Amino acid sequence: MHTLKERALHPLRRTGHHTFRALENVSFEVRQGEFFGIVGRNGSGKSTLLKCLAGIYSADRGRIWIQGRMSPFIELGVGFNPDLAARDNVVLNGIMLGLTPREARARYEHVIEFAELEEFQELKLKNYSSGMHVRLAFSVAIQVDADVLLIDEVLAVGDASFQQKCFDVFNRLRDQGTTIVLVTHDMGAVNNFCHRALLLERGEMVAEGDPEDVANHYLELNFNRDAPEHVAGAERVGNGAARIVDQWCEAGDGTQSPMYLQGQQLRFCARVEFVEEAVDPGLTVVFENENDVHVLVATTAAEHERPGRFAPGEEAVFSVEFTNVLAPGRYFPITTISRLGRGLEILDRSARETSIVVQGSAARGGVIDVPIRAAVERSPSSARRQVEVG
Repeated sequence: MHTLKERALHPLRRTGHHTFRALENVSFEVRQGEFFGIVGRNGSGKSTLLKCLAGIYSADRGRIWIQGRMSPFIELGVGFNPDLAARDNVVLNGIMLGLTPREARARYEHVIEFAELEEFQELKLKNYSSGMHVRLAFSVAIQVDADVLLIDEVLAVGDASFQQKCFDVFNRLRDQGTTIVLVTHDMGAVNNFCHRALLLERGEMVAEGDPEDVANHYLELNFNRDAPEHVAGAERVGNGAARIVDQWCEAGDGTQSPMYLQGQQLRFCARVEFVEEAVDPGLTVVFENENDVHVLVATTAAEHERPGRFAPGEEAVFSVEFTNVLAPGRYFPITTISRLGRGLEILDRSARETSIVVQGSAARGGVIDVPIRAAVERSPSSARRQVEVG
């Protein structure tokens, strides 16, 4: 029973309780001028940890030491009065974060300009969208000249152009030696900005140290779970002339694993048993991600390669090899054995009967990450102008 009314209505009902520890045995140090990342799955205790650091929650045991002025950007709308316009909210928040009233008023124009809200500064905040709230709150937080900046993953609410502005600010603050603690699910941001990182799982520390190692550990933890259940044969189609009896993925050296790294040479194999005679059959595999998007297609079918005739009862292993350019995540192969005749004749097809996990920290937002070479060349006309000016 949680309320007085429940106790009055049910005085004889037994009461019980369950203790939930949001954080336990978490101990770490963030050095001055360090960009420190905190990552973990939903419910792992990241935001709770940040609120403890900010003083919103008090720890029932242990101690927290913070040196210098701190500016938290943790929860959308905290500290804002929805019935006030932007100017009043900016001044009030600036004062709460340690500025004098004169300093807060003097920085108002810079806050509004960075947030790109000049047209809406007279509008009450209750009429702002969530993205506008993020812009205003983040703009106030970075104008405080804090020694320590705490940032939760609420930046994900902002649009792409504003997120890029925030990343530019991160680079500037990092170069200036500001201490930043960032909670995020973006492993690209962890690798690009953080000096060190911490991984939480169910309120406990799992890993701490090099950002790339922590990011890889996070991805392994996040994706190394059982794939969704699949009923074998439920999606089998074909004329029954052949049967896919086994399929697997292996590295270029032949080792098999449920998880593979970006950039590895991979080989997908399917063992096929022929029920009827088949001439020049081929394998096609489509890798589908968890959003049912076809990401990569590989096939053995080629005009100059004819595997020949296969008799009933005969078995063969078909394989395709490729460089792993898939983005981090889980993928399900859709495997098809077919032959070309007057059309494409499907002998057998199996879908989502196995899966692989791709691990890596180089995700750039696409479904694949192909190796690229980048260059910037100054045009001859620009070079001539520089000479003339000089």
